[in-house]
Amino acid sequence: MNLLYTLSYPLTGPIEIFLLVLLIILVCPLLFRRLGIPQLVGLIIAGIFVGPYGFNILARDASFEIFGQVGILYIMFMAAVEIDMFHLKKNLGRGVLFGILTFAIPTVMGIFGSRFAFGASWSTCTLISTMYAAHTLISYPIVSRFGLQNSAPAVIAVCSTIVTVLLALLVLAGVVDASEAGGFKFIRFLNLIWLMIAYAVGMGLLLHYFTKYFFRKISDQVNQFIYVLAMVFLSSLMASVIGLEAILGAFYAGLVLNRFIPDRSGLMGRIKFVGNAIFIPYFLIGVGMLINVHVIFKSWNVGWVALNMVVVAMAAKWISAFSASKIFGFGKTGTRLMFGLTSGKAAATIAAALIGFQHGLLTEDMLNGAVLMILVSCVVASISTQSAAKRMRIELTEEEFKKDSETQPGDFARQLVAVANPVTAENLMKLALLMRNRRNRNAVAAVFVRNTDDASKVQAGRNSLEIAVAAAQAVDIEVKDIERYDINVVAGVTNEAKQNQSTDIMIGLHRRSNIVDSFFGSMTEQLLKATNRMVFISRCFIAVDTITRLLILVPDRAEYETGFQTWVERISNLASQLAAKAIFISYETTASFIRNIIISEGYAIRHEYRHLKSWDDFILHTGDINEDDMFVIIGSRKGSVSHSSDLESLPGYLQKNHSHDNLVLIFPEQFGGKSVFRSGI
Repeated sequence: MNLLYTLSYPLTGPIEIFLLVLLIILVCPLLFRRLGIPQLVGLIIAGIFVGPYGFNILARDASFEIFGQVGILYIMFMAAVEIDMFHLKKNLGRGVLFGILTFAIPTVMGIFGSRFAFGASWSTCTLISTMYAAHTLISYPIVSRFGLQNSAPAVIAVCSTIVTVLLALLVLAGVVDASEAGGFKFIRFLNLIWLMIAYAVGMGLLLHYFTKYFFRKISDQVNQFIYVLAMVFLSSLMASVIGLEAILGAFYAGLVLNRFIPDRSGLMGRIKFVGNAIFIPYFLIGVGMLINVHVIFKSWNVGWVALNMVVVAMAAKWISAFSASKIFGFGKTGTRLMFGLTSGKAAATIAAALIGFQHGLLTEDMLNGAVLMILVSCVVASISTQSAAKRMRIELTEEEFKKDSETQPGDFARQLVAVANPVTAENLMKLALLMRNRRNRNAVAAVFVRNTDDASKVQAGRNSLEIAVAAAQAVDIEVKDIERYDINVVAGVTNEAKQNQSTDIMIGLHRRSNIVDSFFGSMTEQLLKATNRMVFISRCFIAVDTITRLLILVPDRAEYETGFQTWVERISNLASQLAAKAIFISYETTASFIRNIIISEGYAIRHEYRHLKSWDDFILHTGDINEDDMFVIIGSRKGSVSHSSDLESLPGYLQKNHSHDNLVLIFPEQFGGKSVFRSGI
C-alpha cells in the first residue's frame, strides 16, 4: 500500500522527486547530444514531458520554485564572476550601446507590431514590447563551457543584458503606474534611481570589505564557497527590496566578487561545478514545466498570438545583433553569438507577463502566447549560441595551433615548488599556478627535502606537501609530490630541478632566526649560486587571491638578461589571473621593452609605468604600498649584466622598511638554456 502511494503521480516523496531530477540531468545531455540538440534544450523539453502539462510525473512544487530562482541567479552571477575585468572595461561602452539597441529596436517593433496585429491598447502594446526587449542569459552556460566568456561578443552581450533589464523594468513600472493611477508617477522613477545609486554604493562597499576580511581570515574553500553564495543572495535580496530584479543583484555581486575569485582557483572550480551540476539544470527543467504546448490547439487565436510574438521578438533581436555587429566590425560568428545570448527569454519575460495578466493588460491568449514564445526563444537561443560558440572555438583553436607550432612543449614552464612550512605551502603553490600559461599542460613538482629524521620536522614537511598538492589538484593541474632525502635542502632542490628539467624554482622567503642572520639566509644564497634557473622567493601575509596591485621594481639593463621576457610574462599572467594592476618601476628604456612584450604577446592587463632617473628614486615610488599589494623585486646574480652595487644594499632596506609587506623576489634565469622563452609561461 505504501509502495503504491509513493509511486502515485505526480510524485510527492522528496527521494523520488530528487532521484528523477538527477536522472534527467544525467541522461538528457547524453541522449540529446547524440541527436545534435543542445543540452539546454534537452532539459527544457524534459521539463515539458515530466511537468504538469506533459505526463504529470512531477508537480512544479516549492523545490522547483526555489531551485529555479537559484538557477537563474546563478547564471547571472557566473556571467559576472567569470568575466575578466580588463575585457569588461574594454568593452563596456560597446556593451551599453548594444544594450540600448537591443532594447530600443524590439520596443519599437513590439509596440507598433502588437498594435497592428492585436489592436490592443498602447499600454498593453508597451508591456508586450518589454517582453520582446528583455532577455535572459539562458544560453550563457554554453559560452562558459566553450571558454568564450571573455570574447568581445560575449562580454558585450552580457553587458547589454543589464541595460535591457533595467530599461525594461523602468518601462514596466511606468505601464503599471499608468494602469493603476491613470498616469506615470515621475516621483517613483526618481526614487528608484536614487535607491539604485544607494544600493550600488552601499552593497559594493559592504561586499568588497567584508569579502577582503573574510578571505584573509578564512582559507577553507568550503567556507569561502558558502560565504560567496550568501553574499550573492544577500545582494539579490536587497535588489528586490528596493524594487529591482533579483538577477541584477546577483550580477552586481559577481562583479564585486570577481577580483577575489581567480579563474584558476579551487573556489572558482566549486562555483562552476555546483552551478552546472545542480542549480542551472534544475532551473531549465523548471522552465520546461511552465510551458503548456496544448494551448496551441486550444484556439486559433492562441497560435496566431504566439506566432506573432515569436516572429517579432526573434526578428527584432536579430536586427539588433546584426546592426551592432556591423558597427563593431564583427563577422557572422559574432553576430550569431550575440543573437543567441540576447534572444533567450525566461525570468524577466515571465515576470512581465504575469504582472500584465494580473493588472488586466494581457488576455489569457496573450499570456499563453508569451509562454510559448519563451519556449521557442530558449530553443533558438541555445541552438544559435552553440553553433556560434563551436565556430568561434574552432577559429580560436586554429590560432592557438599556429602559436603551438612555434612553441615546443619544452618551452612551457616546468615548475618546482619547494615546501616545508604548512602555513606557507598553499600560497606558494597558488602563486606558481597563477603564473602559468593557460595552455601549459606540464605537471608541477611539489617537493619536500629533508636531511633529518626529526619526527616533528618530517611531519610538518609532509603536511606541507599534502597542502600544496591539494591546491594544485583543486584546479585540475597535474602535480607530482616528491619527498626527497638529501645531504641538505639546497642539494635536494637543485638535484630535483635537474631531474625534472625545471625552469622555475619557487621557495618561501627565509625567516631570520637571529640578529646576525642575513635577509635571504644562507640556504637561499647557496641556491642562487648552485643553479642558473629562475628562482622565485615569496613571502605573502595574506591570501594570494586578495592581492590588488603588483609593484614591480626592475633594475637598470634588465632587458639584456637571458630570462627577461620570461619573468615579464610570468608577472603578466599573475596580473591577469588576479585582475590586479601591474605597476612597473624601472628606467625608461627598460619600461619600453616591458611594454612591447605585454602588447605583442596580447596580455589583457592594466599596466602602469613609474620611471626611475636614479636607483634611489624607487623609495619614492614604493611609499604607497598597502597591505593588499605585492612588492615584486627583480633581482640579479653577481656578475650578471644588470647587477650593480645598488642591489647590495637592497636586502637591508627591505628588512628595515618592508618587513610587513607581501614580497616576491625574482632572480631570472642566467646564461645556460634558451635566451628567450616564448609565451609558454
